[in-house]
Amino acid sequence: MNLYELIKSKEEKISVIGLGYVGLPLAISFAKVADVIGFDIAEKKIQQYLNGKDITKEVGDNAIKETTAFFTWEEKHLLEAKFHIVAVPTPINTDKTPDLKPVIGACTIVGRNLVRDSIVVFESTVYPGVTEDICVPILEKESGLKCGSDFKVGYSPERINPGDRLHRLETIVKIVSGMDEDSLETIAKVYEMVIEVDVHRASCIKVAEAAKVIENSQRDINIAFMNELSIIFNKLGIDTKAVLEAAGTKWNFLKFSPGLVGGHCIGVDPYYLTYKAEELGYHSQVILSGRRINDEMGKYVAENTIKKMIQANKQIKGAKVAVLGITFKENCPDSRNTKVVNIIQELKEYGIKVQVVDPVADVEEVETEYGIHLCRIEEVKSVAAVIIAVAHDQFTTLKLEDIKNMYKVYNFNDAETLKEIAATVQGDCDHRKFVLVDVKGIFDRKEAEDTNYLYWRL
Repeated sequence: MNLYELIKSKEEKISVIGLGYVGLPLAISFAKVADVIGFDIAEKKIQQYLNGKDITKEVGDNAIKETTAFFTWEEKHLLEAKFHIVAVPTPINTDKTPDLKPVIGACTIVGRNLVRDSIVVFESTVYPGVTEDICVPILEKESGLKCGSDFKVGYSPERINPGDRLHRLETIVKIVSGMDEDSLETIAKVYEMVIEVDVHRASCIKVAEAAKVIENSQRDINIAFMNELSIIFNKLGIDTKAVLEAAGTKWNFLKFSPGLVGGHCIGVDPYYLTYKAEELGYHSQVILSGRRINDEMGKYVAENTIKKMIQANKQIKGAKVAVLGITFKENCPDSRNTKVVNIIQELKEYGIKVQVVDPVADVEEVETEYGIHLCRIEEVKSVAAVIIAVAHDQFTTLKLEDIKNMYKVYNFNDAETLKEIAATVQGDCDHRKFVLVDVKGIFDRKEAEDTNYLYWRL
């Protein structure tokens, strides 16, 4: 029997290396039809899974408790598997170059525990050539085996959308590739065990690597265009959302929206492609231009918040501003590479005290990565402005009246308050006192303005 048939009959095992937002759903899904070893170097993370807690919120606690997958931080257990799936992160360095240390580390561990007739499949986003030019030599060195005769490799890019309950692993078309026809067919059949829709067989590994890296690059460029339009339309004094709604009535208009582009995919992947292009002597024009625009949007939001506060005659230095949401996207606990942090940092440069609320975020991750202490929404009081940065369900259900409770409660016996009111009467500032920056455009602009909000959005 070939490896696929052995896995199907549970005579051989699958291992998943890296149990984060991508690897955990993979392990849980495969465990329904095969024997699975879930490996991660983070012992604390594994202990939480063993205790039945889904820290990614991708599959749910019940799925963790009910799965037959074997979770471990001890690499020796990888010797029991012959089909290895590497799903570790691929971040970037501070200079925007690819950080391949997690992939190299995973290859080193897998190589030390690689047995003959195994297949290693990489799911991590990389530039074309990484699997064959960087990963294979490490696997060979650590295992003492020869790729092609003793083991084979393939690449199958992850396409999971964190926090998305509709587009799941099982319902997304899966791209697979292998180093030869035999490995391609085995990899495809193994993934077909869990994929409910099509499995697309790419012509070679480099094609599959390139397909993944351009998916997010394309989205990044489209959002950058929307962000640039937002900057232009704000200068023109017209509402971007209204413009996009009007333009969207044409059948072939692509419906994208302006926003903060962070996370571990869209805000990172384009740099992998441009890095490889630079190596080949080509300097990207469109991709890097889009990246520059998107990287500056956090600062842009902060600057416009300051402008609105000045318009409302709010004192800037020492003022309190509430930021609702810090994760890189809605309904997802992941705060890696979030651009909301750029808003917070810029506000602090002006001497503003920032209160951050996020009921979804991983509290420990936020404190460790950014040194930010999250507070409960009930604790937000006497702020000069509110920024809704992330469209969590808990925030989209808020009413405009609910948000007013977060602003300053005026004391008419207070001299500073009387001075502020006097300035308003004299026409030195806008009469609207509630500065609301709605990054995602949750609220209706007219309704907000009619209820005494000084409203701004991308």
